[in-house]
Amino acid sequence: MEFRNGSGRIGVNMPDRQALLAEVGARLRERRGFALATLNLDHLAKLRRDAAFRAAYAAQDLVCADGNPVVWLSRLAGRPVELLPGSDLVLPLVREAAAAGRPVALFGSRAEALERAADVLERAVPGLKVAARIAPPMGFAPEGPAARVALDTLAASGAGLVLVALGAPRQERFAALGRARHPQLGFASVGAGLDFLAGTQRRAPLWVRRMALEWLWRAAAEPGRLAGRYARCAAVLPGLALWALRLRGRGGGDVRARALGARRRGG
Repeated sequence: MEFRNGSGRIGVNMPDRQALLAEVGARLRERRGFALATLNLDHLAKLRRDAAFRAAYAAQDLVCADGNPVVWLSRLAGRPVELLPGSDLVLPLVREAAAAGRPVALFGSRAEALERAADVLERAVPGLKVAARIAPPMGFAPEGPAARVALDTLAASGAGLVLVALGAPRQERFAALGRARHPQLGFASVGAGLDFLAGTQRRAPLWVRRMALEWLWRAAAEPGRLAGRYARCAAVLPGLALWALRLRGRGGGDVRARALGARRRGG
């Protein structure tokens, strides 16, 4: 499934959990790095006006659907993909790292949340080693000198997988820089996933998520911060729906085949 993002297009090339975890597991075992982004409607709105974000997304090897609107649009286009929120991928990704014998590093959020999340992960995944926990300071620039120092520290820790919890677009930009600077590392942008795991942020109840109303739960909790975001998302949705209908008219695309092609290319 492809979406227009202003000057180009961005594609969801990981159609389901099985394909994603198989690809991540293979790359971790073979010590081939990657950057994983989880596409949602907020990202699609940001990509239209943020050239640096577009460049960062272009550097992502793996992209999955994080958000029901992306899933609904893929179905409208006749190219369905599975809902794979970054928050739900933290444990499965960490299990793949442990199975491959690769330590994990946690980057972003706050020090307290990272310590709690590390404890939860090490209890939940036998044999896992959390090799580094780095909470950057306020005002952290994802492509500045401090980012390069942090990336070198992460690489020196022996980690194979770095979970990046900075929020968009900083986490994707940091992951893109890391992918280029240390190509043997895997970077997964997980948003608030570590905070949810640590219990320092409360996620919408499961029944709310199953009704596809997590956005409403969040808007009610933080109206001042999120009202503008959701208004921008609503503004881009009609155009995206028309784009999906045009794709449907061109015939279905084989997302899985493109994903396997990416793996064969080693990219």
